[in-house]
Amino acid sequence: MNRPIFHFRLLHPRYWLNWLGIGIWWLLAQLPFGVQMKMGSGLGKLMPLFAKRRIAIAKRNLELCFKQLTVQEQQQLLNKHIDSLGKVFFEIGLAWFASKKRLEKLVTYEGLEHLKKAEKEGTGVVLMALHFTHLDLGAAFMSMQHSIDGSYRQHDNPVYDFIQHKCRERFSRDAMAIEVSDLRTVIKQLKRGRAIWYAPDQDYGRKRSKHNIFIPFFGVEAACITSTSQLARMGNAQVIPFVCIRKKTGGYHLKVEAPLADFPSDDVVLDTKRIMQQVEQGIMMAPEQYLWVHRRFKTRPEGAAGFYADLP
Repeated sequence: MNRPIFHFRLLHPRYWLNWLGIGIWWLLAQLPFGVQMKMGSGLGKLMPLFAKRRIAIAKRNLELCFKQLTVQEQQQLLNKHIDSLGKVFFEIGLAWFASKKRLEKLVTYEGLEHLKKAEKEGTGVVLMALHFTHLDLGAAFMSMQHSIDGSYRQHDNPVYDFIQHKCRERFSRDAMAIEVSDLRTVIKQLKRGRAIWYAPDQDYGRKRSKHNIFIPFFGVEAACITSTSQLARMGNAQVIPFVCIRKKTGGYHLKVEAPLADFPSDDVVLDTKRIMQQVEQGIMMAPEQYLWVHRRFKTRPEGAAGFYADLP
C-alpha cells in the first residue's frame, strides 16, 4: 500500500467540520494523562444514555463468558468495562497525536527480546494482538520499539482515513498499513522478515470469512478464523502474541510472549484452538479492558439460536 498522500481536495468546505474535530482531538491529547483518564471515566458514565445497544451486547457477552460469576460480579465487571470504553476516545488521541517522548513515559515493556531475536534471524512474525479497548495505543507503543506493519481498513471519510493512516505509520519510515483484504502483501512482508500486527479474535461473519470453524471461546462455541496458522505457514513466520494492559497505577504495560512452539502444525483445528486459548489467557489479564461490545457470537452453528436478537 502506498504512503498516505495529502490532497488539496481534503480542504474542501465539506470537510471543514472534520478538520475542526481533528484539531479539538489533537488539543485534548495534549492534556495531562490523568486529566484525560478522568474525562474518559466521565464519558463512560454517559455511555448508557447513547450506547444502550452496545452496552447490552457487552452485558450479554459477559453473561455468556463468565457464567461462574454471580449476577452482581458480572455487573461490576460490566461497569469497569464501560469505564474503560469511556477512555477509548482519549487513548486513540494519545496514540495518534502525543509525542514519542511523552508516550515513552506511559509504558513499560517486557519480552521485547523475542522480537529482536526473530529480527536478527530474519524471520517474519505474525504479531498476534487482541482487541482491547486501547489497541491503538498498544500498536503505537510496539511501533516505538520495533518496526511493524499493521492491518488497516479504509474509512469512508477521506479526512479521517488520511489521519488514521498517517498517524499509524508515524513512528517508522518503513512501516506499512496494509488493507485487511490484501493477503498477498501480508505474505510478502512476512517473507521479507517483517512483523505484522494481526488480531484473530473477532467474529467477521460468514460473508467476510469463508473459512470459519467453531471453537469454544470461554466455553461458548464461537466462529473463529483459521488465518493465523495459514499466515505463519505461507509466510514462513513465527507467531508471537503480545498484550498491552492499562495499569491501575497509571500508564500501560506491554508484554511480548515467547513464539508459539511447534506452530503451525498439520492440523488447522488444533492450531485454531491454541490461538483461542492464547486469546483467553490474554483477556484474563484484564477482562474489563477487552472489547466486549463486539458481537463475538453473531455467527452461530447451523440451527443454533442467536444471542443478540432480543437486545434493545
